[in-house]
Amino acid sequence: MSEKIVQLNEEIIKGQIKELVRGSVEETLNELLEKEAEQLTQAARYERNEARQGYRSGHYDRNLITTSGDVTLHMPRLKGVSFETAIIERYRRRKSNVEEALIKMYLAGVSVRRVEDITEAFWDSIL
Repeated sequence: MSEKIVQLNEEIIKGQIKELVRGSVEETLNELLEKEAEQLTQAARYERNEARQGYRSGHYDRNLITTSGDVTLHMPRLKGVSFETAIIERYRRRKSNVEEALIKMYLAGVSVRRVEDITEAFWDSIL
């Protein structure tokens, strides 16, 4: 009687799950940005109505480093209305807890070399 043996490569599965989560985070953030743009303009994309406040003028891509990985956000450009998202701060490129941790380590007197080692270990674990 032949038995079927299934072997799983844990690293490949972890990589695929991480990519799935990263893609889900990216898709969710982009949908939230679209909804914010719709609320500000009071109209959906390509919709024409009387209550419309502004107009879309395309989008620009912006990278954001998250714990799930590097995501690309499609930031809407609007005419007639200023677009300030509540999702991320303006000019923010990564989560703020990284910066806060670096500042706290420096203020606590941790050596620059040790801070560098910790930073490299932290970024390797995220990416």
